[in-house]
Amino acid sequence: MIIIIVLLVLLFLIVFGQYNKLIKLKMKVKQSKSGIDVYCQQRFDLIPNLIETVKGYMKHEEEIFQKVAELRAQYTNTKELKVGEELNQKMNSILAVAENYPELKANEQFLNLQKNLEKMESQLQAARRIYNNDVTNYNTKISMVPYNIVAGIFRFKEEELFQLENSEARKNVDVQL
Repeated sequence: MIIIIVLLVLLFLIVFGQYNKLIKLKMKVKQSKSGIDVYCQQRFDLIPNLIETVKGYMKHEEEIFQKVAELRAQYTNTKELKVGEELNQKMNSILAVAENYPELKANEQFLNLQKNLEKMESQLQAARRIYNNDVTNYNTKISMVPYNIVAGIFRFKEEELFQLENSEARKNVDVQL
């Protein structure tokens, strides 16, 4: 009888420990996803300044600016990473167009904003890598024995890796003036 009780307590402790490890990994995934959101928000806070600087030089690119403003508002309301990627694509268009305006490229305010935006893009890229690494660790753990048993009992679900769904976002920006 004591052996059965000891085995049940031992089993409970093992399940408890595995459950806590899975929770810890799941929270790490959430934190990583939040990191992406923080960098997106910082980047989007820079966008109005960049747009105002560039607008003075490019009145005829109004459609791009309007779409960027719409996407920024949509992202702020939904926090969807897909919207952030579409916005990123439009920002690349603005930066590519700006390269065709020598007086804009020489503008100190624009250069500073561009430098900050490039820094944020680098940080965002790093945050995405961290997120994907954390998701991979979590998904691997819930697939491995004996964690998969505990994950099944407590209904842990696999998380999706961050990836660009729109193949257009992967192409170079072609700006027609």
